[in-house]
Order: sequence, then C-alpha cells, then structure tokens
Amino acid sequence: MQLPRFYPILDTEWAARRGCAPELVAGALLEAGVKILQFRHKGHFSRGVFDRAEQVAGLCREAGSLFVIDDRADIAMLLDAGLHLGQDDLMPGEARRLIGPKRLLGFSTHNEAQLRAALDQPADYLALGPIFATGSKQNPDPIVGVEELRRLRSVTARPLVAIGGISPENAGLVLAAGADSVAVIAGLYPEEATASAIRRRAEEWLAAVAR
Repeated sequence: MQLPRFYPILDTEWAARRGCAPELVAGALLEAGVKILQFRHKGHFSRGVFDRAEQVAGLCREAGSLFVIDDRADIAMLLDAGLHLGQDDLMPGEARRLIGPKRLLGFSTHNEAQLRAALDQPADYLALGPIFATGSKQNPDPIVGVEELRRLRSVTARPLVAIGGISPENAGLVLAAGADSVAVIAGLYPEEATASAIRRRAEEWLAAVAR
C-alpha cells in the first residue's frame, strides 16, 4: 500500500487546548486536501466523544479520505474506520481477528527491537518515533533521530510513518531518510487556530512533503 506523505493526527486534547472543536479541525484539514486523518482520544470515550468521532468520519467519507481511529478496535468497527495501535494496546494480531483482513491497521514502534518484533504482526504500516523531541506526549520514548531512521528503514519493506517533533522545515530530511509519511499532532495548529489558519497550515504541510 502507499500512504499519503502527510498524516495528520487529530488529538482531541490538543484541539481543546487550542479552543477548537475536532470537527472544525477536521473540516479545515480536509478542505486543504489531506487524504488520511487519525482521530486520537486518550481519555474516556464518552457518548459525546463518539458523536464527534462519527462527525469526523462522515467528513472523511465526503472528502474521500482515509479515516483512522487510535487505540479502539471497537470504535473503528462501529465507524468503518482504520485502526492504529500503540505498544500498550491490543497486539495487531489480536486486533486483526476483530476488524477483519481488509481494514487498514497501523502499529507504533519506538526502537529497533520493537520494529523487528512488529514484523511478525499483520499491520499494514508501522510508525517509528519520536524522530525529534516532541511535546505531544507526557512521557515520550527516547529520540530516534534521522540517522537511526535511515538505518532502520532497511528492516521492513512496509510503509513507515515517522512521528515526533517533525516540522515543515525538517520533513524533507525525514522523508529523504526513508520515511514514507510524516505524522503530525501539535504542528497542525498555527498561533491563531482558526479554521482558515489551520487550513493554510495544512496546505503548507502538503507543499513541504511534496518537494
């Protein structure tokens, strides 16, 4: 499979910090032309959160973009979405039994040992990071770095998503080191987080990864 080179992650906590409703952020990103969008919610998945995820799923369908749910296989199935799993979630093999063979499935790794262990799992793509220092996690894993990304690229032929501290300025270095896609959380939000400003920022990201 070929992943879009820009992989925005709509984290509900980050959206709330910037005073943005998730559906507003999603609409702005999709208007800019993003082709994949992950919905990430680390707290209790209440009925209200589900309703918002459902709205974002509908926007993605209308735009013809891939929609991915973080962590929750049950929510992914309810919303006909792809699923992304972390090291503390269900293993991909277990999740695949639930979601079936065709649904997009991604899996996060943070070092060589985890990346090699993931080769035995039925994930469609693997994420690796943090590539640089990041503020989007409370207890981030050790920094991987661009040179280690370049070295580990040969470990797997699957699409590799780089994440962690990536900016429009260094995205080219990350892609040149072998990443197929760059995932972005905090970097989605300009200083003034209006819908039009978020759309312009996404357009900047799309231009940066297309160079």
